[in-house]
Amino acid sequence: MTIPARVHFVWIGPALPWPYVFAVLSAAARGELEEVILHHTDELLEGPELAALRAARNVRLQRDNPLALLLDAGARLGLGDELATLYGGLTSPVQRADVLRAAILYLQGGIYLDMDTVTIASLRPLLTAPQFVGTEYIVWPHWVRASRSPFVWARHLALDVLRKALRIMPGGWRGFRLVERWYFPGVNNAVMGAALGAPLFAAYLHAMVELPAARRTQAYALGPDLLQELVGQFPAAALTIHQPGVFYPLPPEISEHWFRPRRHANLARALRPETRLVHWYASVRSKPYMAQMNPDYVRKHAQNQLYCALVNAALPGV
Repeated sequence: MTIPARVHFVWIGPALPWPYVFAVLSAAARGELEEVILHHTDELLEGPELAALRAARNVRLQRDNPLALLLDAGARLGLGDELATLYGGLTSPVQRADVLRAAILYLQGGIYLDMDTVTIASLRPLLTAPQFVGTEYIVWPHWVRASRSPFVWARHLALDVLRKALRIMPGGWRGFRLVERWYFPGVNNAVMGAALGAPLFAAYLHAMVELPAARRTQAYALGPDLLQELVGQFPAAALTIHQPGVFYPLPPEISEHWFRPRRHANLARALRPETRLVHWYASVRSKPYMAQMNPDYVRKHAQNQLYCALVNAALPGV
């Protein structure tokens, strides 16, 4: 089985800021797939952002009933209403999106992308695998956080301090490239792909409802932590695991360099030859920059901010 040539985004809430519009538009412009679907659970506010999406070729806005979608997935998986009950008990939009993205991929197949991405190259080569995920370089995977070894904690505390220093240091993203092999390549669920009914996503949804209630609301529990526990069950022929450079050329914390002002934004050096899209981590220190982001800002700063250079490269002239 191969992956259907469609991209899925999931948005919870009525307001859709420009950076997330850029994510959808860049996937439509650069991904070379047949359709880009923005699944939204709320009525979207009218404005130039929504108008830009409506005008884009191959973009479909689809308002979903999340409980109906999860009841459908639950029925097919023999879970009854457990997925819908799980979703109803969550209050975090991030955790709710974790559940919805897995269910959409299981039911419909395609490529799921987080809203904090910019697509810069064709996604079509990713379709040949039956299912795929990507990895990022991280300091604190779940197995480290759960460890009682003082040696494990000492090593990762040192790596954390080094990462913080490189986050602050001008050009620190280049320094991180020299030491990235010391960090753990953890699975992230921000970019995933699957054929319809893919076994990884069937297992993922089952594991979500089996997760103890006390753990479900912990950060990353329904997302990267749980997915990391599952990928080892699949041989390489059944599951492609992409290296960090494909989707995460700058990892968490270091990703702040996408937004740091500089004299010259050398985008080619920040990307990797294998990079197809950039996940820029909206949850990590980027919120102050997001508030001012719009097409005018991107055009004005395309020469001195890596994020603006990235958007401008994907959507010339925005």
